[in-house]
Amino acid sequence: MRGRSVSLPPVLLLGAGRMGGAMFAGWAARGLAPSVLVDPSMPAGLARPGDILVPAVGGVPDGFSPAAVVLAIKPQMAEAALPPLGRILPAGAVILSVLAGKTIAGLARLIGPGAAIVRAMPNTPAAIGQGMTAACAAHGVTPAQTALCQALLEAVGEVAWVDDEKLIDPITAVSGSGPAYVFLLAELLEQAGIEQGIPPAMARQLARKTVQGAGALLDASPEDASALRMAVTSPNGTTARALSVLMDAAAWPANIRAAVQAATARSRELA
Repeated sequence: MRGRSVSLPPVLLLGAGRMGGAMFAGWAARGLAPSVLVDPSMPAGLARPGDILVPAVGGVPDGFSPAAVVLAIKPQMAEAALPPLGRILPAGAVILSVLAGKTIAGLARLIGPGAAIVRAMPNTPAAIGQGMTAACAAHGVTPAQTALCQALLEAVGEVAWVDDEKLIDPITAVSGSGPAYVFLLAELLEQAGIEQGIPPAMARQLARKTVQGAGALLDASPEDASALRMAVTSPNGTTARALSVLMDAAAWPANIRAAVQAATARSRELA
């Protein structure tokens, strides 16, 4: 390990896409013991033989005993990829899944009875260490296994635990899909600015920085979002006029509720 301090035990990571790659980078920064990544399309720059990562495209090296197996493959690959885990899973290893729409029961059916499974739903800001993840542990997952999953997920942002797995569906709709709603807001603000005569490059800068700054202020403030909204809304001012459109009963209040309900329903369908 060339003197690198280790704070995380060996991990078997299945999948090195955007989420898997972000998680691995976070673990590496915190000090990851020699681990194995299984992904036929492993991105350049992740492989560090002899240091942190032992690439394994065709399988897991003999004698490798991970403390956690992290599932970050595409959900449609689960039927083929997960059954072999039941044969190679070492005693005491916990399975941490970030597969959208795959329930704990569904994972256990593929992997085998008795597997210690934690289901998690991170979101894309994990790519810059600003993710928000909700997690649910199956019955029988030990405190030590829960603590390990907490440490692995904290490497890419904040973590909240729920006891009722059914909450993962609405959480997916709010947090998992939520970044797309914010990106859409930035996209629409940019387009509206251009339509009002703002040069395109400036409209993009204004929209992106406004969303970024408002999010940072919201994160740093102890006040409710509604209080921050009212603080920037002068009576009869420009913001008040705009909010009178957005907050019409048939506008954002109805649309956001409908969007979250639709995403929740789709999450349940996928499960």
